[in-house]
Amino acid sequence: MMQKRMETLMQKLPAGTDAALIQSDVNRRYLTGMQSSAGTVLCFRDGAYLIIDFRYIEKARECVKNCTVLEQHDLYEQIRELLRKHNARTLSVESMTMTLSQFSKLKQQLGNQVQLDQSDALSRAIFACRTVKTEAEIDKIRKAQRIAERTKFDIEMMRETGFCSGIEIAFADICNFLRAGISERDVMLRLNQTMMEHGSEGESFPTIALAGSATSMPHGVPSAQRIIRDGDFVLMDYGAMVDGYHSDMTRTVCVGQPSEKMQQVYNIVLKAQAAGIDGAKPGITGREMDKLARDIIDEAGYGDAFGHSLGHGVGLEIHEFPNASPATQTKLEAGNVVTVEPGIYLSGEFGVRIEDFVVIRENGCENLTKAPKQLLVL
Repeated sequence: MMQKRMETLMQKLPAGTDAALIQSDVNRRYLTGMQSSAGTVLCFRDGAYLIIDFRYIEKARECVKNCTVLEQHDLYEQIRELLRKHNARTLSVESMTMTLSQFSKLKQQLGNQVQLDQSDALSRAIFACRTVKTEAEIDKIRKAQRIAERTKFDIEMMRETGFCSGIEIAFADICNFLRAGISERDVMLRLNQTMMEHGSEGESFPTIALAGSATSMPHGVPSAQRIIRDGDFVLMDYGAMVDGYHSDMTRTVCVGQPSEKMQQVYNIVLKAQAAGIDGAKPGITGREMDKLARDIIDEAGYGDAFGHSLGHGVGLEIHEFPNASPATQTKLEAGNVVTVEPGIYLSGEFGVRIEDFVVIRENGCENLTKAPKQLLVL
């Protein structure tokens, strides 16, 4: 699979590109399958190399099979030698992640030997590869999501209330933990601990756990001082990781009885999310998918309270292409993994967001999120 990634990448580059230099951590991991904080991948039409320092050399020689592994001594001299060996005249770089300082040094060291392509060609080619997930990648994302959803919650009670269609469908044991009197930070720590105990490499992103009026802040920071009160919404946005692949979900629940307005807003968001998921299929643009959900919120009179896009891609990074946003004309295709997360945020009152993420299939989509979405009153 990794060998195929190298070949596909070079095929996506302009015909005049002889070599590609990859140094960003996430793209290096994508191409080699190995996680490290440093290293350089140099790809040619007829071969590829991983140049990596002593700290990682033993691991690299053991697990990297799709390119020649070289221990780093004098990086730029090693690159020059490989460029000469493959008679390379043009070298493409990751313009979207490389700093001006890095590019300047590369030009100083290699500028007399090759022409440096500083266009977006390489970055876009890598993104094009990464946005279409293989079944192996999707399986890792699915496993990460199962970790995020595992629970010690009372399954029998969930069956009685209609929230459970199987032993795996539930949040996390957080549903049994939530109560008035605990802090947002308590909730965040519990979520993180539970995911780690069930096999996550770490959090997909800093876990969001908000209560009461703070739920109106889409990316608010959990506080030890903010305490859950009876009748509060609690918004939780979190995810797990398996072999570098992320999951992402948001659920909003109520501790105690919600007001009529809270229930109304929740059901609008739920309806909008269902419309977005129903429309997720090959050929729809990110803008069209966003509009399906946004129109429902607009028509309900809350358009100004939905200020972010409907969704984003998920994979080795928590935010990848493609996006489902008003500005995105890119068409979705089979293999894309994208979130569907409409929200309504009423400053000083409360906010609601419901987020699943789906993989685009030939005839629609597969929802990777199994946790219940009906308003859960704890």
